Amino acid sequence: MEKELVERLAIRDLIENWAVWRDAGDWERFATVWHDDGVMMATWFQGPARDFIRVTQEGWKKGVSILHFLGGSSIDLAGDRAIVQTKMTISQRGDVQGVLCDVVCTGRFYDFVEKRNGRWGVVLRQPIYEKDRVDTVDPAARLELDQQALAEFPTGYRHLAYIQTQIGYTVKRDMPQLTGPEVDALYARGARWLAGEAL
Repeated sequence: MEKELVERLAIRDLIENWAVWRDAGDWERFATVWHDDGVMMATWFQGPARDFIRVTQEGWKKGVSILHFLGGSSIDLAGDRAIVQTKMTISQRGDVQGVLCDVVCTGRFYDFVEKRNGRWGVVLRQPIYEKDRVDTVDPAARLELDQQALAEFPTGYRHLAYIQTQIGYTVKRDMPQLTGPEVDALYARGARWLAGEAL
């Protein structure tokens, strides 16, 4: 029981370090939360963690502002593997049709983590996007969204996709949401991972 508690604390530490080091731009330490074959899935990027770090740094230089806030975690532990679900909020600030806005998306990080050579690391991070909204930074500002363009994006991350498209990113449109076939497939994949299958 004590050994399991230590493992759970180490996993939670890993998840918290991801958010703090990434948002602080502590790239050297941020690279250590991943295994070498780690993969990041996001609305605007899907691929190897090392490339995610590079394009995130490039985005910073262009003024892209995306921050993360974490809530509670649920850890399903199976030996040297775990599935970690962590409540989170993604906050992106940017220009939307000439108006400075904050888009806030609430959901969960769904992480496939593994202990290799005594170290826990992220093998795959797949966010689940549950709901989002957009607010003008200046409450008096008037924002008019293109409702037709907005309606083309999935409901769980509609406004996030809208702002990301506005600044030039191509957004993946079949990401897991609160319900639906994509999140059902993700849960099934997580169960197979815990049972020992390869990703």
